[in-house]
Amino acid sequence: MSKRNSQASKSAARERLRVERERQAKRDKAKRQVIVAGSIVGVLAIAGGIGYAVVQNNKPAYWEAAKKDKLVKPANTSGANGTTVVVGKSTAKKTLKLYEDSRCPICAQFEQTVGPTLKKDLDAGKFKIQYIGATFIDNHDNGEGSKNALSALGAALNVSPEAFLEYKTALYSTKYHPEETDDKFKDDAYLIKVANTVDALKNNKAFQKAVKDGTYDRWALDMSKTFDDNKDGVDATPSLVMDGKQLTGSNGKNAPLTVADYTTAIDAALKA
Repeated sequence: MSKRNSQASKSAARERLRVERERQAKRDKAKRQVIVAGSIVGVLAIAGGIGYAVVQNNKPAYWEAAKKDKLVKPANTSGANGTTVVVGKSTAKKTLKLYEDSRCPICAQFEQTVGPTLKKDLDAGKFKIQYIGATFIDNHDNGEGSKNALSALGAALNVSPEAFLEYKTALYSTKYHPEETDDKFKDDAYLIKVANTVDALKNNKAFQKAVKDGTYDRWALDMSKTFDDNKDGVDATPSLVMDGKQLTGSNGKNAPLTVADYTTAIDAALKA
């Protein structure tokens, strides 16, 4: 091979190498631009996501916002905010205050065991019942069921006191009362399903609309505050109070959870 051909070959090789390096440099630059652009998009997406999350977290929760809703009082109530709920014969001389939370498992136990006897005494005119609804279980797990069920009870009360009592009994029944850890009462459809077992509420469009629309949500919150601010020293459910004194079972501490304990406690309270 001649020296001239050798020089030409080397020059050509160097040119090809230069061109290839330039191409590679362009590819690397383009790749870096894609990576940078992707990173920027990613950062913006994360920032946007964080911003959205912040906005969402700063939006008032539904039930917090419901405190500012217009108050609609159910029929068959009294008091400034309609939170005085008294059922029974007007001729009854004494009133039994009944404090309950719809999600409370002990309330369900009480209603299933003692409830029928208490209802007989109510129907016999031995006393009236003043119902005070609580929602503190929702506070323990950021739930909604206690408040939602209380609102639905307000819708039942708007139909009639009898519908209210029957619906309350159905919600506490072994068939429909969920475990405390299952916030099932937050579901309007479930509350309506239970209501369809009560004659006065079955396929009752006005009742169902009130449940779905949350007509008595603000009322439920006001009723709950009545529990929170009670002057009877009650801090748990169920609690029974007559003439300012809590009725207790044989242990002298908790509400009577057997028919025998209830009968002993109510008889003593009625005689006092």
